Amino acid sequence: MPAAASVEAPAAARTARRRAAQPRGGALVTSGVAWIVLVAVLLAGIVAVNVSVLQLNVRLGDADRERAQLQAQIAQLELEASSAASTPRIERTARRAGLVPADAAHTTYVFLDRPRP
Repeated sequence: MPAAASVEAPAAARTARRRAAQPRGGALVTSGVAWIVLVAVLLAGIVAVNVSVLQLNVRLGDADRERAQLQAQIAQLELEASSAASTPRIERTARRAGLVPADAAHTTYVFLDRPRP
């Protein structure tokens, strides 16, 4: 029996050494899958941030266009207000209503005293 025991002992030792030398397949696969999942999640996050930035840029462009249209509209309204308040237009409207300019010879001025404190 001693010969049989000596044969089994080196075989068991070799098997134990092989197991220790080889990495565990389950842990290696699990860690590789974990890294792939982690990288995929990070890439999905980067894509989501880029999409949201693009959406903000589109909204900003729309706001800029609207602002430019409103500024043009304001300029047009200021032009219309300026021409509506112009002296020649007021004089034409007054003449159509039957009014005439006052004669400078018959014009008098009234000066009111300022109240004194």
